[in-house]
This record gives sequence, C-alpha cells and structure tokens, in this order.
Amino acid sequence: MQNAALLWHVSLLVPPGQRGLALGAVGLAKVVPIVVFSMLSGVVADAVNRRRLMLVTQTGAAGVAAALALVTWLGLTSVWPIYALAAAGAAIGAFDLPARHALLPSLVPREHLPNAISLNAIGVQVASVAGPTLAGMLIASASLTTVYLGNAVSFGAVIVVLCLMRQVEEPQGDAAGGNRVTWGAAAEGLRFVFRSPLIRSTMLLDFFATFFSSATALLPIFAQDVLQVGARGYGWLYAAPALGAVTMSGVMVVFTDRIEHRGKVLLWAVAAYGVATVGFGLSRWFWLTFLCLALTGMADTVSMIIRNLVRQLETPDRLRGRMAGVNMIFFQGGPQLGELEAGVLATLVGAPLSVVAGGLGCLAATGALAVTTPALRDYRATRLLSRQPAAPDVAASPTDA
Repeated sequence: MQNAALLWHVSLLVPPGQRGLALGAVGLAKVVPIVVFSMLSGVVADAVNRRRLMLVTQTGAAGVAAALALVTWLGLTSVWPIYALAAAGAAIGAFDLPARHALLPSLVPREHLPNAISLNAIGVQVASVAGPTLAGMLIASASLTTVYLGNAVSFGAVIVVLCLMRQVEEPQGDAAGGNRVTWGAAAEGLRFVFRSPLIRSTMLLDFFATFFSSATALLPIFAQDVLQVGARGYGWLYAAPALGAVTMSGVMVVFTDRIEHRGKVLLWAVAAYGVATVGFGLSRWFWLTFLCLALTGMADTVSMIIRNLVRQLETPDRLRGRMAGVNMIFFQGGPQLGELEAGVLATLVGAPLSVVAGGLGCLAATGALAVTTPALRDYRATRLLSRQPAAPDVAASPTDA
C-alpha cells in the first residue's frame, strides 16, 4: 500500500512535465541507503539474534509510516519530505531484509525449504495484490493519509508474530564466536559471494533484469496520461504483477521440486519478463497492459524462487546474513536504479518508449549472462539437493570456487 501511495503522492506534488524525473527520484532516495548499509546490515544479521533485530526494524518501519501519515495530514506541499522518509524506510529495510532472509532456513527443515520459499512467495505476493488495489481505492475514496496510517497500524501484527516465535536456532560461526561486527567479517561475505559462480551470476541476472525492466515508477503516468484510468485503474495496474505472481507461486509450490533443468528455466523466465515488459510499453489498452504486467509477475516469480533456492542451499548459515546483505544491493538496487533510469528516459523520449527500451535491455543482459556463465546455464536440481552447502575457500581462485 505504502509503495503505491508514495509514487501517486509524488506525482500529485510536481508539475506534469516533471513527473518522470520526480518519480524516478523516489528510486534514488531508496537505493542510496541500501548501498550504504547493505554490507553492515548483513554482518549484523550474522552477529546478533535475528528475531530481535527484526523486532527493532519492524518498529522503526512503523514509525516511518506514521510520520508519512502525519506530514500528509498536516498538508504537505513539498516533495522533499517524501523523499527523506522514503530514504529512512529504505535504511531500516536494509537491516530488516538480511535478518528476514537469514531467519527463514532456521524455521523449517532443509528438505522442506523449496516449498517453504514458494509458500513465502505466495504470502508476499498476496499482500502485493491486495495492497496496491486497496491503496488505489482508499486514495480515491478517502485520502493518502489513510493509506499511510493503515500501513503503520499493520506492523502491529508483524511484531506480535515475532514475539510469538520461540526456540529459533541461533546462527553458528561468527555469532557464536563473540558477536563481532567487523570490516573483516563484511569482506568475508563479499569474497564468498563473488567466488561462488552460481550465487554471483543469479545476483547479476537479478540486477540487470530489474534495472532495465523496472517500470513500476512510471505507472502513474500510464494511468493518468496514456490509459486515462484514474486512481482505481492505477491500483489495479500496480497490483497486476503481484496477481500474476500469486498464480504462479501456487503452481511453483507443486512443481518446484520437479524442475530438473533449473538454470535453463531461470534464464527463460527472465527472458519472458523482458518480452512482457516490451508488450506493456507498446500497449494502449488497459486490459492488455494489465495482462502484460501480470505476465511480468509470473515470470519474475519463477525466477525469484529458483534464485532463492540457489542462495539458501549454497550458503552456510553463518554467512547467510552477509550473503543477503550483498544480494540486497542487486535485487533492491536494480529496481530502484531502474526506476531512476526509466524516469530520466521517460522525460527525454516519453514513458512508453522508455519501457520498451528497458524490456529490450533485459533481453540483451539475459542473453549475455547465459553465454558467459555456463555454471548457471547448466545448473540442475540434482546438484542442489545432493550435498550440504559449504563456503568456498576464501583464499582460493575464482575458478577453484
């Protein structure tokens, strides 16, 4: 709800001719804290109790949502407080995400992790369908303040769930050895990621695909100027990728374990994401646009589940927080920088052409990674499930790793 409201809010506070750049700047405001804090947050997630860390971050996120509600209720006329609070929320999220990802394998047995990741994806995507749709309805019938306030209140449920968790396994290794947060620990995480071909390539694939095909920031322009469907139509368009993702998540719960050639499926899924993005940019009909956006969600879900399986199963528990911290730069930095790129290009050549160019860029990047990374192209399920994860020797050569 809040992500959709932020973009709509910014679009209302700037002149029409500046909307593309102003909406792209929301992505810039979010990505800077992610880049600044990602390595530190990953080390913290490996060094402290991850459940308690999430309690702190979820409380902080509720505070940011309450602040957005307050400044909006007071009659905000400048866009800068929105950028500042978006940056604050991203900084808090930079510490929340590694803890969340690192905590997941401690909650389920290893053999159930593929289905757990698929079920988790369903939960995320159901919220992503309901949130933007409800946000559009509330913006049209009530106010932006209501959206922000609803988000602030919703964190209460998350905090209660975290308090109810008991006997969660603590990370082994760094956390057991003194809870140290050091630059050496951060460097170890970096060496692990970049000397692991599969993990490195999935992160690069995620970054380039979302950088080129991240057009969510331009949806207010499409809703207002291209399709002329208003706030309610905007809510549906924003929810369309998540609706497709929910559908595909249900399929993946059943079929994830049956996909053998996971590397090829991953690459084709990202290619489909790029093709659907091109279709979205070319469309001038609401339902065709909705369908293309839903297809991007379906393709992204297949890609996301397989990427997460690689990372979780190939990373030792003591390094999971740091791996997630590095990954955050790629999978959150890509979309946020992509929103800035899309906004700048939309200002120069128009929103539709910006989206089409991004989809073509996604296809080019996917093809390049498929050619240059045989480990990803040949990755199969049998390899994932045949052994326990082990950290590559951080002193070894990239080829050995």
